[in-house]
Amino acid sequence: MRIDCPYCGSRDLREFSFLGDADAAAGGWEADVSPESEADRVYLRSNPAGRHTGLWYHEAGCRSWLLVERDTVSHAVHSVQLAGAEAGREGGR
Repeated sequence: MRIDCPYCGSRDLREFSFLGDADAAAGGWEADVSPESEADRVYLRSNPAGRHTGLWYHEAGCRSWLLVERDTVSHAVHSVQLAGAEAGREGGR
């Protein structure tokens, strides 16, 4: 599988680290949540078949966090965009 990094271009999957589901990663920690609820949020995630958006880190390249939408069945990559604060930044590196 290849991922089209906005800064580095098309790169092999081995250059990236996968954090997980982008929606789950965005949840964050809250002080008033029970330990059981937090454990469920972190460890009991769905494993959807089909289109899925995940959070990937370009570890062996520009070190950017990316939102990658791909099909978990065919491994086809549908879109790649910068995640978080970097997404709004003008220009490049």
